[in-house]
Amino acid sequence: DQGRDHILPGETHVPYESSPATSGPHYTHPYAPAPWGIYDLALPDEVVVHNLEHGGIGIYYDCPDGCPDLVDELESVVNDALIDGLKIIMLPYSNVGSTISLAAWNFIDKFEHFNQDRIELFINAHESSPNAPEYMAR
Repeated sequence: DQGRDHILPGETHVPYESSPATSGPHYTHPYAPAPWGIYDLALPDEVVVHNLEHGGIGIYYDCPDGCPDLVDELESVVNDALIDGLKIIMLPYSNVGSTISLAAWNFIDKFEHFNQDRIELFINAHESSPNAPEYMAR
């Protein structure tokens, strides 16, 4: 746990210990958290860490050559979770060392191939978990 200090854009902070980040300094409101949902462009770690602080799940994919089929599979899982009111954010993330990464406050899972059961188990274990400092926040 790297803490949960709130910072403003442009402020320096200690480097994150994981990629993607699972805790640490992050942007304060109104710069973060990002609205739950699916993003086509990467967001700064400092934004998404605030989402994780609220008990959300980050679902990241890293496909330098594109991976439309994987994105479709991930979007299907994420859309179902969003319909159920779960706090999920999905976005691309470069140079992470794996094709798929799942992040929650202080937890990370990385793997290469789509596995719906693995993703759903991670979401069920960590979404709105009391492990996150502000898990009751939206």
